[in-house]
Amino acid sequence: MEKSISLQPYVKKVSVRIDRKMLLENFFGYGELEGRMIIAQVQIDYEGEVVSAKLEYDAEKRYPMMRLV
Repeated sequence: MEKSISLQPYVKKVSVRIDRKMLLENFFGYGELEGRMIIAQVQIDYEGEVVSAKLEYDAEKRYPMMRLV
């Protein structure tokens, strides 16, 4: 995931983690990755303006949300 995100224009730094505490085995004995399990941070540099953003699960909204940090 990090490699594919880093290929996007203006991305300077990226890190991706998976919250393995949310990973549950399914009927077949393996877990499935869901958006709510992903914690990603990016740093973007566009024409000298640098911004950082983080994607993580918002339990109140029950949805992965991105915010500027």
